[in-house]
Amino acid sequence: MWSRNELCYNWRMRNFIIDTDTASDDAVALVMALRQPDIDVKAITVVAGNVPLAQAVQNALYTVELCGADVPVVAGCEKPLLRPLETAQEVHGDDGMGDIGLSLQDRAPTRGHAADTLRNIIRQHAGDITLVTLGPLTNVALALLCEPELARCVSDCYIMGGIGSGHGNITPLAEFNIWVDPEAAKIVFESGLPIRMVGWDISWKYATFDAAQASEIRAIGTPLAEFVVDIQATLTDFAIAETGLSGFDLPDPITMAAAIEPGIVDFRDCRVDITTGAGLTRGLTVVDVLGVTGAPPQVKVATRADREAFVAMLRRSVS
Repeated sequence: MWSRNELCYNWRMRNFIIDTDTASDDAVALVMALRQPDIDVKAITVVAGNVPLAQAVQNALYTVELCGADVPVVAGCEKPLLRPLETAQEVHGDDGMGDIGLSLQDRAPTRGHAADTLRNIIRQHAGDITLVTLGPLTNVALALLCEPELARCVSDCYIMGGIGSGHGNITPLAEFNIWVDPEAAKIVFESGLPIRMVGWDISWKYATFDAAQASEIRAIGTPLAEFVVDIQATLTDFAIAETGLSGFDLPDPITMAAAIEPGIVDFRDCRVDITTGAGLTRGLTVVDVLGVTGAPPQVKVATRADREAFVAMLRRSVS
């Protein structure tokens, strides 16, 4: 057992930036970070993806307010670098938050552009900043195009995106966040950032909640516990009907859990290349597990997660 003095001595705040296309699973990830006592969320930057940018901003602001936090929320790119925006509103609802009637209007974000915010904060905390991305990588790519040396200033970059092993959720082999803006993903994956990729395969294997498991979270009885379950309403229906799951899954929260407590998710070093084609070749994360290309690994790819530890962290976050 540690003494109080030892606990105080070992306590260290960690600096996070979260880039999000805020919909129902992103909001849960935000709750987890904002409620973590040793994490200082320096900013939440917002990108278009699950929903259009303006709605994603409002969803982030609502979540921050619900958590009683004081964190700048900054809007970024309204569309991918080279393509029109394609959203996932059929998955998360028109408002991205399950269409359950939340008041998601009229909150004002912090002035500025997300790419500039990313650049400024990363420079201010060079070597001591964790970047967690929960949506398409447009904002991050734009920041890196403006200032490539930023990649060397980030201590860890956790990306919810891609497929480490198995099938996709938007095409047979592609995951939504990478597929929406593959050109941005290619820039980010080739930038030299210290990337830890948590693919959708980790979510459906380790972060799916059936009706009984969701009820256990909701039964905690706090406003946050009810919020994180209720906003999954449309996602639950989609997951059961379209992706063959037993209930909603939480890809962004399990990525956030990996960033908060790295031992929750195991990784292996791999070369990962991004395809930028059309049709079935759009937005693939080509993971060279066996090293057959001979290219050096540049990404740590998630291989498994501790389901029990993840659920325990989620429960603590909303209790």
